[in-house]
Amino acid sequence: MKNLGWHAAGWMVTGLSLLVAGCGGGEAGSTTTTPTGPTISSVSVMPNPATAIIGTQQQFTPVVSGTGSFSSAVTWVVSSPPNSILSPGTITSGGLFTTPYPAPPTVTVTATSTEDPTKSGSVTVTLNSPAATAGPSLTVDAGNQTHAISPYIYGMNGYLLNSAVATATNITIDRWGGDSTSRYNYQLDVTNSASDWYFENQPGTGGDGANPVSGVSAFDALVQGNASIGAKTLGTVNVLGWVAKNSTSCSFPVSQYPGQYSVDAGRQCGDGEMPNASNPTAPTTINGNDPTVTSTAVGPSWASQWVTHLVSKFGTAASGGVAFYDLDNEPAWWDAVHRDVHPQPSTYDEVTDNGIATAQAIKTADPTAEVSGPVVDYWWNYFYSKKDIESGWGSGPCYSPWSHPADRIAHNGVPFLEYYLQQFAANEAKNNVRLLDYLDLHTYFAASYLGNSVAFTTAGDTGAQQARLNSTRVLWDPTYTDPNYPQPNFTTDSNYTTSCSPPAQAPQLIPMMHAWIAKDYPGTKTAITEYNWGGLEAVNGALAQADILGIFGSYGLDLGTFWPTTNPSAQVSGLMAFEMYRNYDGNNSAFGDMALASTTSNQGALAVYSALRTADNDVTVMVINKTYGDLTTTLSLQNLAPNGAARVFLYSNANLGAIVAQPNLTVTPPVTGSITSTLSTTFPAQSMTLLVVPKM
Repeated sequence: MKNLGWHAAGWMVTGLSLLVAGCGGGEAGSTTTTPTGPTISSVSVMPNPATAIIGTQQQFTPVVSGTGSFSSAVTWVVSSPPNSILSPGTITSGGLFTTPYPAPPTVTVTATSTEDPTKSGSVTVTLNSPAATAGPSLTVDAGNQTHAISPYIYGMNGYLLNSAVATATNITIDRWGGDSTSRYNYQLDVTNSASDWYFENQPGTGGDGANPVSGVSAFDALVQGNASIGAKTLGTVNVLGWVAKNSTSCSFPVSQYPGQYSVDAGRQCGDGEMPNASNPTAPTTINGNDPTVTSTAVGPSWASQWVTHLVSKFGTAASGGVAFYDLDNEPAWWDAVHRDVHPQPSTYDEVTDNGIATAQAIKTADPTAEVSGPVVDYWWNYFYSKKDIESGWGSGPCYSPWSHPADRIAHNGVPFLEYYLQQFAANEAKNNVRLLDYLDLHTYFAASYLGNSVAFTTAGDTGAQQARLNSTRVLWDPTYTDPNYPQPNFTTDSNYTTSCSPPAQAPQLIPMMHAWIAKDYPGTKTAITEYNWGGLEAVNGALAQADILGIFGSYGLDLGTFWPTTNPSAQVSGLMAFEMYRNYDGNNSAFGDMALASTTSNQGALAVYSALRTADNDVTVMVINKTYGDLTTTLSLQNLAPNGAARVFLYSNANLGAIVAQPNLTVTPPVTGSITSTLSTTFPAQSMTLLVVPKM
């Protein structure tokens, strides 16, 4: 009671002092104490200790202690050990950690208080590989030859490709393509780089093909180089109607259009856009420029003259000259990439009719050449014209590509690519000449991860890596969907919906192409002349590329050309995938040419592709371990009597610079009454293994 009274008296005195001070009571106010704000005393991270299995995620939680009304918010950072060059993985703003691969032994996860950045807590996370385990069963039937594998699936684009890489990977076809090749002028050896680089005319091919060579045009130099290594050339011919007229002009010179959004200071050429004060991130497009400042209008006869020139110099396709011609490049973007000369969106009739006329010109000049088109890259352009797509974007209530398809309706509601095939088929029926040899698409269908495509990127954390490998299924799997690729949703489609968010459709790209061809123009072959799945500096990208090449062969694609991320020195792993199929031993030994029926009980863990090499009767088997742990399994080789041990070639993270020959493996022959040989081995984590099995 005595203490209570003292505290009470103290409260009364303090209160009186405050009252006096509040009434202007002079010095009384100076005795008060300024209240202090919230303080952070410590930050810790849970769980602690922490471990994570490579290929998984771990949720971390901050524990923030302090006084007052403080914020518990933190920022997260994950770091590798000092001097480590390996990625630490990633961590979200909410503390969700995704492991890296390849991984250091440990990483450090740190949470720092946003209230007081001097206070932080950390935990060391031990990263463990998954335990080695039994893998899925694998079967190859050497007696079931499904189809011949086209040699032309092992191709690349000429962009950034050098002769050393082309030779090491033993490519079969080199495509000269890309945005700037559309407007290449073979007579002057010049092109326009379009929106890729300030709409500038340049010598050679502007970076999308070979560079200028003294005394030899860029394209001719490419043809010569390809011939020297035994590769075929796929050229791009103009369909959009304009070619560059010199090497010096540009479409939007600063002298005529001052104040542009972006300018090439060296040449004083702009990007054709003006700053938008009301929306700085959305500049205003300059319209009405004169296309003849940089370019000359041409028609199908231009292609005829060019092919005639090439035949005179290199011979016909049948005699070793240019073998293939693309009918231009990505017409969905002519009104964007080439808007300085082609400001209007492409239509059914323009792409189809001009394509037929150009193909006729090519075939007249060289009847033995093969023609590929329409070289479409955009999912919606498979089903609608660009005119439809842009009209749909501006039409409510859904403002979607299918919203106002007047061009498709005017063409009896037939999807664009099917219409294209039908018109070429009708032309052949009328004139008894096939003008289209390949249905040609660009397939940039790599998965999105955290809102961004994994194509043209580095490998990323194990979440990105798994998304990359999983998304190769888009090429074949009827159960694989991606929200970026909804159903086409034309009003007469059986699954049409009035919803503005139609469900995803399984693209099944290669089977879809085959189905269109069977229905609309039988005998046409299939081509994918641009694709990229990213991660090419790492083993993950190599596995994706190897998987894609296996899928191409297994599902009967006829021609494929890879588009690179950057220069070859920065994507060695991705190139090793080609070497595994085309030059695994340094002597140009290659994967087989006759596909065999192959099965795996878990494609997501161990993919398997096989083929008979008819030249020596060896069976080649590619096994890709997509997991982060070693997998041991038995490969069943049906209808195969072995003629010795299997040779083994491995590419893995253990040596990113080389394919490494492994000890031979014993192939156990069939027991009495059986037709199946067996081979048992362990496939290392994140690896591709080529088995070469001699067959009696």
